Amino acid sequence: MANITEEQMEDIKEAFEIFTKTPDMEVGYDQVGDILRALKMNPAEEDIVKILGNPSKEDMAVKLLKLEEFIPVFDKALTDVVSGTYDDLLEGVRIFDKEGNGTVMGAELRHVLRTLGEKMTMNEIGAVMDGKEDMNGLINIECFCRYLVEDKSEEK
Repeated sequence: MANITEEQMEDIKEAFEIFTKTPDMEVGYDQVGDILRALKMNPAEEDIVKILGNPSKEDMAVKLLKLEEFIPVFDKALTDVVSGTYDDLLEGVRIFDKEGNGTVMGAELRHVLRTLGEKMTMNEIGAVMDGKEDMNGLINIECFCRYLVEDKSEEK
């Protein structure tokens, strides 16, 4: 657990208090991804399942973790979860730039986010895309990808 700083430990405790389900300060396995995302990580669902030791769907729905059990999970996520880079994201979004002009239709991007991979909800998509389209419904790919990877903690 040498990877966890004091500041991260305080953030973990705060997140745990927010997400706790029981008087004994426990969270469900099914909440681990949400907690990790609240702690500025971006694990895929398969990463979360792997970090938790490949529990069954039933276990994901009923098993609980105490704070001291979550800390090794967070530590493992720090080392095991690989985040995509700006270049990775740019490459993925450019696939939808059919005219090669550096833009993509916002409606098409919304459709992709809603239907492919780890599907996003309309609220999640709105939070990511609001204000990013021009008057023609186009999104500048480079600006959008920079926005997605910028450190949101600087905005506080």
